[in-house]
Amino acid sequence: ALYIVNIERNGKIIYTWKGNQRNTHIGLYDLHTKQNEHLYMFEKDLHIISCSINNERTLLAVSFRQYTEEEAATQLLQSVSKYLTLLIEIHPINNVRVLKAVDSCVRVQFLYPVEDRNASTESRLLLVSEDKYIEQFDIHVVAEEEQKVVIQKSGQLPRAKVADDLIWAQWDMMEQRLFYIVPKESKSTLRCVQFYPDENFNSILESHLDISVNDTQLKLVNFGYDYCQDQDVSSKSLNLQVFTSKAGGLCVCCSLASDTPDEIMYSIYFLHKGYNKTFTVSLERTESHQLKEVAFMNLDYYVAAYLPGQFLHLLNIQHPDLLCYSLFLTGEDARIDTLQSCSIRSPLMSTVLDCAAGSLYAVSISDSALLQLLQNSKQDSERLAALHCALLYFQHTEDLEMQIIRWISENVTTCHSFDPIQEFIIASLYCRVCPETQNLDKLLPYTSLLDWIGVVPGVICATDIISLPVLEFQNSKGFWEKLNSNLESVKYAEPHLRYHNSVLRREWRNLSEEVRSILVGLLCSFGHFCLFTNQREERRTTAYLRNIFENAKKVLSHLDTWDSEARLVPLFEEEDYQQQLLMGLMVAQLKDHLMRHLQYVGKKKIDQIVLDYVANLLNLIHQIMKEVWRRYQLHSCVFCFDERGSAGEFAVFHIMSRILEAANGMCMPLPPGFHTLHLGLGVRCLPLHTLLHYIDNGVLQLTETCVRKLLKDLDDTEQNEKLKFSIVMRLPEALGQKVRQFWNHPINANLIARKYVKLLLEKLENRQCSRPRPERFSGPLEFLPLNYLTNMLAELENQGVHLHEKQDQVNARFVEEMALKHTMTLLGLKYS
Repeated sequence: ALYIVNIERNGKIIYTWKGNQRNTHIGLYDLHTKQNEHLYMFEKDLHIISCSINNERTLLAVSFRQYTEEEAATQLLQSVSKYLTLLIEIHPINNVRVLKAVDSCVRVQFLYPVEDRNASTESRLLLVSEDKYIEQFDIHVVAEEEQKVVIQKSGQLPRAKVADDLIWAQWDMMEQRLFYIVPKESKSTLRCVQFYPDENFNSILESHLDISVNDTQLKLVNFGYDYCQDQDVSSKSLNLQVFTSKAGGLCVCCSLASDTPDEIMYSIYFLHKGYNKTFTVSLERTESHQLKEVAFMNLDYYVAAYLPGQFLHLLNIQHPDLLCYSLFLTGEDARIDTLQSCSIRSPLMSTVLDCAAGSLYAVSISDSALLQLLQNSKQDSERLAALHCALLYFQHTEDLEMQIIRWISENVTTCHSFDPIQEFIIASLYCRVCPETQNLDKLLPYTSLLDWIGVVPGVICATDIISLPVLEFQNSKGFWEKLNSNLESVKYAEPHLRYHNSVLRREWRNLSEEVRSILVGLLCSFGHFCLFTNQREERRTTAYLRNIFENAKKVLSHLDTWDSEARLVPLFEEEDYQQQLLMGLMVAQLKDHLMRHLQYVGKKKIDQIVLDYVANLLNLIHQIMKEVWRRYQLHSCVFCFDERGSAGEFAVFHIMSRILEAANGMCMPLPPGFHTLHLGLGVRCLPLHTLLHYIDNGVLQLTETCVRKLLKDLDDTEQNEKLKFSIVMRLPEALGQKVRQFWNHPINANLIARKYVKLLLEKLENRQCSRPRPERFSGPLEFLPLNYLTNMLAELENQGVHLHEKQDQVNARFVEEMALKHTMTLLGLKYS
């Protein structure tokens, strides 16, 4: 049989097998080239415990057991040491040096320099003893004739103590780090030693863990794989592993003893977040869990807790605060066909070694299985976890994004504890923009949820605050820098660092009122219009608004460069000052937020990040619309009001209403033209009373483009007159002044005359005009109130008061004529 005994940093796997004459062979397999290489052969049957090869493949360290207990009893070999550790020259095979000959087990591991480094004349070897200490050997080699490489010194090799009094240790081969635990009274201390390419090492981390260690036997992780001994030790000692992530996450995973036979307990210490979560899982079937323990796997963004035949728990490392971002699977969903053993180790990220079978597997989350789970699941917790996993784990892939949009359009009303549209937009923005700049992931929101009150069936979670690790390093890049940044975020109250829309919502409402007042004032004023209390306030507010709208123009121009194709959905084709105001405000406030926390990045870079963020937001909404448009096979234009909408149009209208609800909930801008398209579909799909109800409650917003087209294109049948009149009566003041002229109908003319008189009289009161002297119009009229009103209006017009610069036909004469027409109509008389 073939057994894997070690995996080196460069991806080479060391394995052993027995020959025909019971010789013990050691081989090397290269994962990249798929080539095997024979390294060494012992001419006897040995039990290899540990083996490692240096980076230059010139030295081989081997630890093995010389005899069994039975052999010692029969052959009287008590005077011979039980374990032997050798250092062998293998380029070519030459001298053999004994490093240790003791009765305690020893593991060996060569240190590896940085990649792409030239061949070195010095190798460093870690030796880990069962007597609870670790030391480092420095080995110098020289090249002799015929490219022979031999060890330089014949005496004792230089050595240095790395750690002692430890009860547990784990080797991180990729980053050349040693984690180990030293027991201290009721608690334990986790420490980390970092080995550097310049041949130095130092202790860089210390963290106190609330883990009681009563073991007397040393437990080693990733220091080679001695299957017989590892299984014997694992049944008695601490099941614990440390995992790191590329984003600076540091987790300690520990299996705990449970007093209840049908429960499994395990803890995950999120050291980079400052808290620990302890999970208690009720097992479905308890007869098969004897002597089994949870296996932990490192998937970078996730840590997996796996109990074969029972459950698979994918824990989100980067956002572990809410349980709904972690995926808990049972039954067939939790089955991993090739991994049915509990003797599982995760020596490398996304790699699993089945120690019982001696097989190494690459492990990853399947996007197709994740989408299937998303589609089939009925639990909100599973849906939310699967949605976040699909968006953040797989990053930005267009095909996956389209499938998620399709799922959202089909399940927009079935999620009760979260809004799938909000989560899709926020999470997609997070994974698109955050990789651009370091620490940006701590400043932007990744979810719309502030809390989660749901539960995961069969799982109890308890959260405890723990002390933060202490780091000691200087000018260290990579993982340690990111971990330190994460710890600093926790110290400064991480949730408060993230951008939130509460201030944006309040400011948008205030500015919207100001802009609306300005527009009404400009349309309805005579002489000069004064909104502000003084000129300084007017200049300041005007400059601020100008800057806000300039921000919006930059966003829209930035967006247009992305999507130059003919648009399927008729968006981005009109101006919407409300949405532009919100866009510009979001740009301004997000820019201020990032400038406070990313001062080292620079203004130009932050400007680009903010523009990308807001433009991506609009683009995501556009993507949802395009996918929905394609699904229901709608035409590019639906602004034909002479027929009712189809079932597909009604479905699209419903989805657009949910998009609007999601945007309002998060105070997110919508693409210009969204409200016009939404209103157009509403007119086609809804009965009149429902349409007016939607308008009155703000679901549908009256836009100039849609109302103008409706007034011009629809003929004046009784039903259409009722629709037009209902719309016209609900128009905001500024918009009504602009579009009423497009409906040439007595009802509309009467409304215009009434509005004209009302506003003119308000101006008269405001200016405190003197009482006018009535002058008669040509033509005798015996209706004195009307005579008085028309003469007063004429006097105001003579004073230069005009409300409608573009509607010269609206004057006192027009008002008089409309009043007479309306009166005659009410009396049932014919007006001539």
